Parts: sequence; C-alpha cells; structure tokens
Amino acid sequence: MSSRQAIHRLDYTPPSYLIDRVDLTFDLDDTQTKVTSRLIMRRNAGVAAGSPLVLHGEELRLESIKLDGAPLPKDAYQVDENTLTIADMPEDGILEIDTLIDPASNTSLMGLYQSNGNFFTQCEAEGFRKITYYLDRPDVMAKFTTTIIADKAKYPVLLSNGNRVGAGTLDKNRHWVKWVDPFKKPAYLFALVAGKLVVLSGTHNTQSGRTINIEIYVEPGNLDRCHHALAAAQKSMAWDEERFGLEYDLDTYMIVAVSDFNMGAMENKGLNIFNTKYVLAKPETATDVDFDGIDAVVAHEYFHNWTGNRVTCRDWFQLSLKEGLTVYRDQEFSSDIGSRAVQRISNVRALRTSQFAEDAGPQAHPVRPDEYLEINNFYTMTIYEKGSEVVRMYETLLGREGFRLGMDLYFKRHDGQAVTCDDFRAAMADANNVDLEQFERWYSQAGTPRVSASGVYNAGAQTYTLTLKQSCAPTPGQTQKLPFHIPVAIGLIDRRGQDLPLQLVGEPESTATTRVLQLREPEQTFTFINVPCLPVPSLLRDFSAPVVLEYDYSDDDLAFLMAHDSDAFARWEAANTLACKLIKQLYAQDAALPLAAPDNFIAAYRKLIAKPAGEALDPALIALMLQLPQENYLLEQLSDVDPTRLAFVCQSIKQQIARELRQELLAAYQQLNDGTPYHYNGEQVARRSLKNVCLDYLAELDEAMVGSLLADQYRKADNMTDRLAALKALVNRTGGDGAETQLADFAGQWIDDALVMDKWFTLQATSRRQGTLGRVQSLLNHHAFSLKNPNKVRALIAAFCLQNPQHFHAADGYAYAFAAEQIIALDAINPQIAARLASCFNRWSKIEPKRRELMKQELERIRDHEGLSSDTFEIVSKALAG
Repeated sequence: MSSRQAIHRLDYTPPSYLIDRVDLTFDLDDTQTKVTSRLIMRRNAGVAAGSPLVLHGEELRLESIKLDGAPLPKDAYQVDENTLTIADMPEDGILEIDTLIDPASNTSLMGLYQSNGNFFTQCEAEGFRKITYYLDRPDVMAKFTTTIIADKAKYPVLLSNGNRVGAGTLDKNRHWVKWVDPFKKPAYLFALVAGKLVVLSGTHNTQSGRTINIEIYVEPGNLDRCHHALAAAQKSMAWDEERFGLEYDLDTYMIVAVSDFNMGAMENKGLNIFNTKYVLAKPETATDVDFDGIDAVVAHEYFHNWTGNRVTCRDWFQLSLKEGLTVYRDQEFSSDIGSRAVQRISNVRALRTSQFAEDAGPQAHPVRPDEYLEINNFYTMTIYEKGSEVVRMYETLLGREGFRLGMDLYFKRHDGQAVTCDDFRAAMADANNVDLEQFERWYSQAGTPRVSASGVYNAGAQTYTLTLKQSCAPTPGQTQKLPFHIPVAIGLIDRRGQDLPLQLVGEPESTATTRVLQLREPEQTFTFINVPCLPVPSLLRDFSAPVVLEYDYSDDDLAFLMAHDSDAFARWEAANTLACKLIKQLYAQDAALPLAAPDNFIAAYRKLIAKPAGEALDPALIALMLQLPQENYLLEQLSDVDPTRLAFVCQSIKQQIARELRQELLAAYQQLNDGTPYHYNGEQVARRSLKNVCLDYLAELDEAMVGSLLADQYRKADNMTDRLAALKALVNRTGGDGAETQLADFAGQWIDDALVMDKWFTLQATSRRQGTLGRVQSLLNHHAFSLKNPNKVRALIAAFCLQNPQHFHAADGYAYAFAAEQIIALDAINPQIAARLASCFNRWSKIEPKRRELMKQELERIRDHEGLSSDTFEIVSKALAG
C-alpha cells in the first residue's frame, strides 16, 4: 500500500508561496500531452522567510524548468514521486515548467484523461497535480489563462474555464483556443475539455438585465436528450437570484457530459463537467427519478458558483462548507419546484439509511473531520447530507429571513476567499446577534445524537410537560460527547385530529401550532399551558434535526398520526415507525410461529390506499407511506442480525398486505393507469409513483391476472418509468415468470444506450430471485459492461453489494469473496471506485457471528493485498479496527 501519512486538521499552516496568475498551454496528444505552465509567484507575507517552495506533482515527466527566464540548474531543485522542491526560491518570480503526461493510460479518471476519444479533466480534490507541478491546495487561488492546441479534425471543440478570448489555426492540421478566467480560483476548479462534441444552446436573462448564454456539450447523437438539463439550468439561475440574490458572473455557463466519470458532476468555474447520467434524458430512456436527479444535480453544480467557487474552502477538512451548504440549496430548489413534503421525506430516508449507518460504524467522522489518509474517501454522506442538515438547522433556528441575513453577510465578508466552517457559523451568528458557540459541536463531534422524549398530562391544571433527553454514543476517537444544540420542532394534536395552539409557561399567549424547542442540556423540560385534553405529541416535525427520536408511541397513536398529523414528514414518520416496530417484533419472535401483521396495521394501510385520488393527500406522499422500510435501514436497528431472516420477514409482510388489500390496490392501480400520455410534471409524477407502488404490491400475488398486468404495462408503456417498474416487478416476482423474455427484449431494444443498459444491469443485480450472484458474475463478461467505467461498476457490482442485502449476505459467504475480488481488481484501475465499493463491508460487526467471521476474512484479504492503494487501505483498515 501507499506510504502516505495521515493529514491532521490542526497541523494546517498557510502556504509559503502564493500564485497570482497561471498561464497554461496544452499541446494535446493521446500519450504525450505537453503541458507548459507559467506561474507568477510571490512569498506569502504571513509566512516566515526561508521556507522552500514545494509543488505537488504525480505521474509527471519533467521536461524543463525555468526561473525568471533562465533554466534552473539541476542541483537547485529536487523531484520525487509526489513533489518538486526548490529550496532557494526568491521572494517573487516567474516559474516556467514543461511536463509530459499520458492521458490515454489514466484509468484513475483524475487529472487529464481520455474517454471515448475525447479529453476531459477532473481535478477535485487533488487531480491537478497529475497535470502539472503546482501548489495543489484549495487556499492557493489564482487567475488562470489557458491555451489549448489540438488536431482540429479530431478535437474541433476546445473548452476551458472563463471566457473565450482568442482562437486560430497553427497549420492545416492543428488549431488553438485561448480562455481567460477573470476570477481567482484554486486548482481543483480547473477544467479542460477537447473533442468531437455538439452543443445545445439557450439563454437566461438576469434580473439585472444581462443575458447569459447556456451551452450543453454532448457527443453526437445525444442532443435530443439535453433539453431537460437546459431547462434545469435556466430554472436554477432564476431561483438563485430570487431566493438568495445571487447572479451568475460570467457571460457563458457551460455543461459537458462524459460517460467515464468518478462522480455525479463537478462545478469547475464556468465549465461544469457532468456524468452523462445527470444530463441525458427523454421519456423513452429516463425515469421520473432520473428527471428529478438532473434537476437536483444541475442545480447543485450551478449553485456552487457562489457556494464553493466564489467562496471556497481553506483546506479539505472544510469540505462540508461548500458541499453541505450546496446540498441544502439544491434540496430547497427541488422542494420549491416540486413537492416539498416528498422531497423532505426522500432526503431523510437517504440520510437515515446511509449516513446514520456511517455515523454508527467504523468510518464515522465529524462534519468537519480531524484527519484523513486519503481525501477522496471523505466525499461522504456525512460531509454532504449531514452537512446539509446542519445548514438546515441554522434556518430552523434563525428563520428563513435570518438565514438570508447570514448568507448575505457571509458573501460580503468572504467573496474571493478560502475560508472555514467557523467563518460560516460566525456570519450566521453575527447577522442575527445570537450565540451559536454550542452549535459548533455539530461540526466537531461525530455520531448521531439520540433524543428520548416523554410527556405527562395534568388534566386538572390543563398542562402538558414534555421532557427531552439527549445522548450520543462513542465513535472512533471520540469516547465522550458534549451536549448538542438541537432544534426540536413539535406540535400537539387533540383527539379530533386538530393542532392545538402552543403556549409555554410564562408566555402571555399562544403563538403557533408548531414550536421549535431548543434542547441544549442533557435533559430539559418544557411545560405547555391551556391544553384542554390529553394530546398526541407530534415530534421532530419536518425532521428538524438529524437525530434518532425515541418516544413510546402505541400502535394506535401511530395510526392516529398517520391519519391526522398536519405535518407531512411526521405523518410519513408515523407510518414508517409503525412498520419498523412490526418487522422488528416479528423478526424477534420464534421462527416456528407464523408471520402475520395484526389487523390494526392492515387497517392503517387500508385507510391510506382507500382514496388515492382524493384531495387530502398527495398521491406521492401516499406512495411513500405505503412503502415498507428498506432492509438496509432495518439492519441498523438490530444486532447480530441474520439478513436472510430479516428479508423473509419483510417479504412475508409485503405479501400479506398484497393479499388483504388486493381489492383496494387493484382499484387504485386501475384508476391511476388511465392511459394519459406521458408528461413530466408534479401531478403526473405523483400519480405514477403511487400507481407503481400498487403494482409492486400486486406482483406479490400468485395470480395469472397479475402476470398479464405486468406484461401489459411493460408492452404498452410510453415512458421508461412505467416500463422499468413493470420489468422490476417481473424480475423480483417469485419464480420470475416472463422475466427472462422481457429482460432479453429490453436489452435488445437498448443495447446501444449505455445509461439504459445501466438500469438493466441494476435490475438484475438487485433481484431477490435465487441465483442472483451467479447472474451478476456472468454479466461481468457482458459486452456492455466494463470494469473501467464507474457507471457500470455502480450499476452492477455496487448495486449487488450495497443494495441487495439478502443475497450479498448469503450464508455461504460466496458474495463476500466476490466483492473482495472485485475491490482488489478495481483498486489497480481506479482506487476511488474501489474504496467506495469497499464500504459494503463497513457494518460487518452488525451481522451474526458466522457471517461476521467470513466478512472479516475478506477484509483482511483485501488489506493484505500487495500494492493496495491508500484509498482502499484506509477504508478497509478502519472497518477492521471498528
């Protein structure tokens, strides 16, 4: 493995030198691209004189180096595997460096690489050092000028950051384009694209009267699938101006789509590079979820222009400063253009399933980590999604207006700077004249706090006293936790289902039916007065803090909240809690006893489905409430768990719901399956989501009618959402009747569409049918699959290992061995993707002893593999230590 040493947050020191301007020239070639950099540098005034200049560089061939126009003697600098060091660098100077790189062999997809014959870059976090020697750290911000030279027939389109200021022809074969970025930026935001691409253009007129050009570049043949992404960019620009007063600052905003990409997208200044998954869509090839994803990711990367680019991170420990904040912004955008309730529930489901598990496992780290071995491993749910929840709590505590005041002050103070999470918190506190010192613990302490609640009603005094207690379990390196500052939004509901006005002791009058209580101590009590009857408490409304809430609700109380709570999240939460309680109870009972849900559980679900087209609830919210908790989420609720039995329990309950609600499910499906032509809009998306949840339940019935229903929807669907829903139900149906025929038909239609084939791979990888592992192994040899393409790895291998707990945790352990083999193979190709896949072993200690030992053996095999990257070693060694 790499000998790279851990980096610690408290060891931060400012850079010895600063770079004011960078002039880059690329002479593109498949295997010998020449990069010439001209760095105008000066010693950092805040750093003591005498410090050497240490530039980062990896996989580079140094050709020449000059200082102020004169070649630098070889004894004046040192080069090793990762650095170029000049011991006697003057106070200021111009450093010119020529290097050669090999993009064609760059399978890590970091730095400059080739994909389908085109050139692309990915520089976050530390990829720029694979392009040229540089101070590759986010607190070194410079203005970039980039000249690209290339064969004009092979690479007619040449793009980089900023504004295009010149172009020309060198000879009959080669041409050049020059770009100038007027804004200072760190190297991780550099971008270059060259290739045969076509463009879809549009515009956005800003509130100040400027016209912004929007250009989306894709490979030929994909232009008809870019219109939704263009509309998403236009909506994002308008929303950011309206909500935060932030206007785009260049004349042109560019998006480029590439199929070989480690991430979802990258916010390089003015030239965002996207995974094709988040650009290409039309109804025949993309689902409603895909369209939603494009809206969110386009918005996310565009919003980074201010929260990440104009104001960036001082160091990588502050990563959530830009990512958590920007996730919050894209979630708010999605809520405003769609269903706020559905968006909130979807975000919380993802947080609980993945981030809570991260917080409870060996990879647990604070939102602002204290150390890392490999920064690529810290692009985590904690940094992104928990970081977003931390930002959301500012708004919960300060209100939307107060939050906007904090944002305005943040930009006023720090535009053009590289800053810290503490700087953001200070802006929020100062703009609102509040004390947020204790709130800092959300950044520095890992783990998910638990809040236990209990209530006492005094009928004579008409008071209701709520007691809240908080705690947080130890996490790696943090055995003791101090109390968090937790906003707990609550309501009290009377037995008619009406919200009661809330008035605390000492208040002159009631102010609202939802109140945010601030829990700062290990235990606090809150007494409400003028409460006319015993209420049912509605707790943690809108999921006001990323905590685990514990309250001893009865099943009847949960059914009541499902039917009456005015808060959509709390309503869904009641349904989710009721299902979790039942599944855990049945899992714990004697295996010889029959598995059956009680009548009150079935009755609660019957009420949900009885009037799917009614006005009381959004069909999409009903769909979410009807879905049973995910098995990966349930695994986290149990110890020494047998995943096979858990899957059996979940499946038994699902089948019982299908049997006992057959009439209601079928009626709802037929009502919603009305043949309306496809449109992507909120109403239709909601109706399709409920229709396909009903279909998924009906697929549990062993009836010929159901087989015909599935085949009919698959055949007649005018959109990928409905076609894929039918195929998924067929693939998961007991016996799989008709699945093979339809799978072959699907592949025959879409074999030339990489993104659609990814869906085909995932359907089979996540199937609950017997023989799934064998099918996944055989699909590794499918001509549409490549281990070098991250999308394919995620669609097939990661989908099986991370989304199919039933088969991944098969008792024979064969799936564990399969995962280890793929991780080792991937590590030699793309360490980032290998490390992310290795997370499938993170929760090995939760599993029952026999499987636990098999998982441990595979972890040790990966750890001990010769030449293992630091990326994968860090994940595996932490898993074993945990």
